[in-house]
Amino acid sequence: MELEAELHETKKPIMVLGTSSGAGKSLTVTAICRILKNLGEEPIPFKGQNMSNNAWVDWEGGEMAYSQALQAFACGINPSAEMNPILLKPQGNSISEVIHLGKSIGTTTAQNYYKDWFIPGWEVIKKSLKSIYERNPNCRLIVEGAGSPVEMNLIHRDLTNLKVAKYLNANCILVTDIERGGVFAQIIGTLELMKPEEKKLIKGIIINRFRGDLSLFEEGKKWIENKTKIPVIGIIPWLNDSFPPEDSLDLLEKKSLDKNPEIKVGILKLPSISNFSDFDPLENEETILIEWIRKSRNLSKYDFIILPGSKQTIKDQIFLEKSGLSQDIRDYSKNEGNIIGICGGLQMLGASLEDPYFKEGSKNHSEQKIKGIGLLPLKTTFFKKKLTRQINSKSIWPCQSEINGFEIHNGQTVLDDVQSSIKINPIFEDSDLGWYKENNKGGTIAGTYIHGIFENDSWRTHYINLIRKRKNLPILNTKSISYKEKRQSIIDNLANEFHKNLSLKSFLS
Repeated sequence: MELEAELHETKKPIMVLGTSSGAGKSLTVTAICRILKNLGEEPIPFKGQNMSNNAWVDWEGGEMAYSQALQAFACGINPSAEMNPILLKPQGNSISEVIHLGKSIGTTTAQNYYKDWFIPGWEVIKKSLKSIYERNPNCRLIVEGAGSPVEMNLIHRDLTNLKVAKYLNANCILVTDIERGGVFAQIIGTLELMKPEEKKLIKGIIINRFRGDLSLFEEGKKWIENKTKIPVIGIIPWLNDSFPPEDSLDLLEKKSLDKNPEIKVGILKLPSISNFSDFDPLENEETILIEWIRKSRNLSKYDFIILPGSKQTIKDQIFLEKSGLSQDIRDYSKNEGNIIGICGGLQMLGASLEDPYFKEGSKNHSEQKIKGIGLLPLKTTFFKKKLTRQINSKSIWPCQSEINGFEIHNGQTVLDDVQSSIKINPIFEDSDLGWYKENNKGGTIAGTYIHGIFENDSWRTHYINLIRKRKNLPILNTKSISYKEKRQSIIDNLANEFHKNLSLKSFLS
């Protein structure tokens, strides 16, 4: 039986569409999920197809976009890859890895994607929706669109906007970002490009990121409603949210709010950066300032630097060498510098990287085996199969504590026999999850495969305290409020702001 015939027994789905990418769809869905949870409903987030290298691993080892994981947290439920059945992970040169229901099933060019993957993609979306409703018959789906729903050159093969809206007969909200300017044209243009049966699904409009006196937009609100015959159900003020952006390019727009930081952290802005949500716990530390590093520079002003995850480790290591950043990092390590590499960052800190199957960005045979930065005596070989799993372990350094996180990586890293004279120590009881060594002049070089390592409060606080002690700063209280509690508080604050400025009554019948 088609899902449409079954939906009359369920609560009407709410779908959030945007006039453009970056209009605020993800945070709007997150807020609505928490609002409905607080009202006693059973919301479940869903995004048919997402393109992002900012990923999460569910408890079955399935990959999904981090934004849907965050929305699941807002619902008070465990994330599942069914909430994001198609994940496309860009690899550069218009090539993406294709992940269906959490499992990598191939790669595709942009040109061939819809020819090869449209039909199986739609089937996996329908399969996920059916499974969600079978296991949660009383739920209300909160569905997120992608980009703009009216890209006319793509609309006939768009898997995740109006096709999903019509399939679910969802009540749709159109979100537009007034900060970008041209809000009236964004709304009218988007609606005019919809077919009549599609436009009928739009039941409300949200004006997002409004600055200043709301009363000044009253005439604008009336004009939109008179012109479109659709109510403006919310005007959301500008919020200083602390969530990761969907797009790694937006990282450069993130600004630390701390004007007088005690600790300065530099994070390498790799061309193929992935899993940048790893650093949210540091963004939420009041005493820390984060800066993103794109070009070669003297790194001595930073108390520690981070090499983040990478979707194309070979490609990014070549970038570091050519740009001079590899040498900057080596120089920094000689001057009592503290360095942490996560996943691809760990691999790049090692002595060598070998890519026999061209899985990690090598373009030709000369790039299949290259030197790493050379600060840890490790060698990494990339194989065909990727490892994705949740991690529960115990740390040995910088403290003994329970550790939770997840792995997403190709490649196996082992000690390099050629550099066996260099002593390094395991960070965790599971010794292949990470290593560290101390510099002769002080400072440490560490690397781990665990994404989400900084979400572990005791581990994060003890590491920061190593830095603070060397700077003769007061030691942080290791029993301060946890990051996961802070994340819940941030979601609550987001939901409260939306709830004050958004009317959802007509959507809850």
